Amino acid sequence: MSNAVVIKGLTKTFGPKVAVRELDLVVPTGSLCGFIGPNGAGKTTTIRMIMSIIFPDRGELSVLGQPSADRSKDRIGYLPEERGVYRKMKVAAFLTYMARLKGHDGGGALKRKVHGWLERMGLADSARKRCEELSKGMQQKVQFVAAVIHEPDLLILDEVFSGLDPVNRKLMRTLIDEQHRAGRTIIFSTHAMYEAEQLCDRVFMIHHGVKVLDATLGEIRDRFDPRTIIVEPMSRGNGTRAELGLETVAGVREIRPTREGFEVHLESGADARAVMGAIVRDAPVRRVELKRVTLEDVFISLVEGTPIAAGEDAEALRAALTAPGAAEGAET
Repeated sequence: MSNAVVIKGLTKTFGPKVAVRELDLVVPTGSLCGFIGPNGAGKTTTIRMIMSIIFPDRGELSVLGQPSADRSKDRIGYLPEERGVYRKMKVAAFLTYMARLKGHDGGGALKRKVHGWLERMGLADSARKRCEELSKGMQQKVQFVAAVIHEPDLLILDEVFSGLDPVNRKLMRTLIDEQHRAGRTIIFSTHAMYEAEQLCDRVFMIHHGVKVLDATLGEIRDRFDPRTIIVEPMSRGNGTRAELGLETVAGVREIRPTREGFEVHLESGADARAVMGAIVRDAPVRRVELKRVTLEDVFISLVEGTPIAAGEDAEALRAALTAPGAAEGAET
């Protein structure tokens, strides 16, 4: 598989502040990558370097096989974190103008395409309105259309879900998934961990300008296994841990109450399937399942340096995910 973006040793400073430090990153062609990290981690700085809006102090960067995004700009769609439309332009005219800037032919085909997108976005009645007359959420949807209307090979979205209501967040997830299924490479920066979990092939995260995570969702779930079983009693009235017999099941290290029942944390080396089988045999339960780690769990663990479950070594997990072998595997 070829690579849409390759970054090697990228470093960017602003005065005494190191925004990005020795960053290595590979984004395979056709992948959908979530770019996560706390505020000030260096996400937007990295995206701006990929887009050739700013330039690194040192390091190597290629975008769609070129040493600069400037050489491939008509093949890239970009929705920046700082939202901006030409406020006095009418919506349809703005989208037509942006498409032609990216090399799209004009004429009736483009007009039909613009109005088709506005219909899809629920903005058909806004085609002749000035952009400044739209709400912020509506303007954001217009900007998304401007980023994709020329059918780019690479789509970069910086905080695309910010400021959208639940209905439009769902619409945006659908549109991003459609763009991915059409074969486009997509990078999107987000604080919305649930959205990244729903959409991504892989996730990379930086913290204080340093990469601390670069893996597929499957690899993340395997390596950050919380070793925890969720138990929901059949009835809350007779569902204490003693009545369920959880304390006597071999392999159980700790039991924590939750709103719906209990989290059962396993001892190191315990067979999760055997523990689940014992619980189901001996207790009246509605639900027993392995807990799946969430990106929010991983995010907090890596930012705060705390283990996801007692007894785990967050530093060892971080080292495993950012080892040279993991990065090399991403390039194949």
